[in-house]
Amino acid sequence: MTYKILIADDNVPNVELLEAYLSHLNYEMESAQDGAETLEKVQSFAPDLILLDIMMPKLNGFEVCAKLKSDPQTKGMMILMVTALSEIGDVERAVNAGCDDYLSKPVNKYELIKRVENLLKLRSVTNELERLKRYIDEMEK
Repeated sequence: MTYKILIADDNVPNVELLEAYLSHLNYEMESAQDGAETLEKVQSFAPDLILLDIMMPKLNGFEVCAKLKSDPQTKGMMILMVTALSEIGDVERAVNAGCDDYLSKPVNKYELIKRVENLLKLRSVTNELERLKRYIDEMEK
């Protein structure tokens, strides 16, 4: 299975750096430049994981995360906030918005790779659990 990752950041060099760090892992990747485009790409690309910057135009990362996590169709997508904001209050806002993990810039390549791998494993296990629940529900009918 090839995982899909959406990188949402309005800073093109940041997007290129994240893509370069993850390029050897054979993930399908797309990017979005602002919060509104991120929501559009979620619908068309259906990523397994979103690397989401907080400080973006149109909708910030907190708003994007909260919208995705409140929608039954997208609430299972893994969201890793990748941001220069690192105050305790920012981390708390990210968690309250529903993010699955938080990584401060500048990003350490190996920490990024490990967190991405772990979130994708969690996504896979969650998908399998949901599939088994549906199977059991069908068997009980």
